[in-house]
Amino acid sequence: MSDVAKGPASYFPSIEKKYGRPIPEWKDLIRASPLTRHMELVAWLKSEHGMGHGHANALVADTLAEDATA
Repeated sequence: MSDVAKGPASYFPSIEKKYGRPIPEWKDLIRASPLTRHMELVAWLKSEHGMGHGHANALVADTLAEDATA
């Protein structure tokens, strides 16, 4: 069995390295935002935090999926 992350989580190590914040902190920021729609949150991360589209999309997708199952 492999411990290699798949899906959006596969981006997490490079997100932490490139943007200097741990993933839980990014998820807290996403959850604290008044925005709720996927692409609005992606655009916000890109414009306000200088994040690339793939990284922003992975974070938002994983956070919203986590919240949907909570």
